[in-house]
Amino acid sequence: MSKIFDHRKALCNQIRRVALEAGEIALKYFDEAGFVGADAKADGSPVTVADQEAEALIEKALADIAPDVPMIGEEAVADGRIPDISTSEYSWRVDALDGTKEFISGGSDFTVNIALIYKGDPVLGVVYAPEKGELYAGYIDENGESEAIKWIEDTDHEKSIRVRKAPAEGLTIVASKSHGSAEKLENFLADYKVEKLFKCGSSLKICVIAAGKADIYPRFGPTCEWDTAAADAVLRAAGGVVTDTKGQALRYVGADPKFLNPEFIAWSENQPEFKAIVASQ
Repeated sequence: MSKIFDHRKALCNQIRRVALEAGEIALKYFDEAGFVGADAKADGSPVTVADQEAEALIEKALADIAPDVPMIGEEAVADGRIPDISTSEYSWRVDALDGTKEFISGGSDFTVNIALIYKGDPVLGVVYAPEKGELYAGYIDENGESEAIKWIEDTDHEKSIRVRKAPAEGLTIVASKSHGSAEKLENFLADYKVEKLFKCGSSLKICVIAAGKADIYPRFGPTCEWDTAAADAVLRAAGGVVTDTKGQALRYVGADPKFLNPEFIAWSENQPEFKAIVASQ
């Protein structure tokens, strides 16, 4: 096993560079007027040449960093290339273009997601939104020390981020632009004092909680491990958590043959009613 895994800050910096390179590929094909020429995968979801080229770049870069660590990537899985992760303590989860529908429509809420998994837990993650020029990164080392940051491309400014305490005036809720059950969301929010609800795409929904700009993101609908792992790592490094609806932290062990997650809730973990409400769902 590469010694770089003992130095997660240095590894995180390497993965940030890989994400930036993958983002350049996405921008090469991005058009605010919309992307023409998307194909449909076997499950009906869209895929573009940007998804495929960016994942190929990431796959090669990760193999150069750690040749023996398996990678679970969205496009690789769609092609039937699924490595055995049961014999490795470490593995990667990669979504080279999260928010493909947003990308195709000409929207800016698409991201590059790269996560390192250790014994089922996301311990390092990078989420890069190339059109927005924003990058989120976080890691937790083997001693439990953590760091989470947000980097702005225009100013080359980097700052530490942390989840916030629940505001007295009410919570800010994040919701998906195009996915999830509206009825389940409404029922869930009935238990909370909500000050504001806003919608955004891709894994940025989790990252805004890590950055202390929102409090809860409930997701009642299908997602895959590569959709959430990187942002989950950032949120955990910032003091938050992503749980299933019973309050158990998400695990990334390929328990589902399609790598589907259970329905989940991303929390700043500072909500006073957290345990009682989750237990009642």
